[in-house]
Amino acid sequence: MMSRILEPELMDDPLQATAYAEADFSAENQGFVDRFREYFPDCTQGHIFDLGCGPGDIPVRLALALPECRITGVDASAPMVQLAERTIQQAGLSDRVRVRCERFQDLAGVNQADAAVSNSLLHHIPNPLQFWHKLRLIVKPGSPVLVMDLLRPESPQAAQAIVDQYAKDAPDILRRDFYNSLLAAFTEDEIAAQLAQMNLTRLLIDVPDDRHWVVGGIIH
Repeated sequence: MMSRILEPELMDDPLQATAYAEADFSAENQGFVDRFREYFPDCTQGHIFDLGCGPGDIPVRLALALPECRITGVDASAPMVQLAERTIQQAGLSDRVRVRCERFQDLAGVNQADAAVSNSLLHHIPNPLQFWHKLRLIVKPGSPVLVMDLLRPESPQAAQAIVDQYAKDAPDILRRDFYNSLLAAFTEDEIAAQLAQMNLTRLLIDVPDDRHWVVGGIIH
């Protein structure tokens, strides 16, 4: 198994952010929202945080699926936040969805959210324990959390094969970012070790396909 190769923490290149926003992640993002509703059918009200919200597609989908919830997206990339604000406005959801340009590590306060989600943020972070620590702080005790990210392949060749399979016709900038993100991702065993170290072993790990892992459960 190859070692993790870090990539930049922020997607702050406007071209990079735009390529990501224009890519078709609708199936993955809707699947993430559907999984949240499946895991936590009783979570229909309250305030949900989305850490690493990117261009805002998941906050909008969450708001549409959960009309009694408020969503706060957090992303440290200014170009991503600008795209997210536009997405939220176009969806007519500015009254329930807002986005903050802020590093998740700098979020102030504790027990703010009734639930928290995150998709494809962890592989950007040099120290993943910072993420799990903040996730536990930000939600109220007894709150549901759902986290999904990429699964690191066994070799650079395996990573390239995944890019070729799932992003064959994507722009070069998106293929490059996908490849680098796979190299920066974590294995299932590494995620399990992180959860154990942070005393979050009640959260369950699932590997739904050849390139993602999912962690979900209630944080006490």
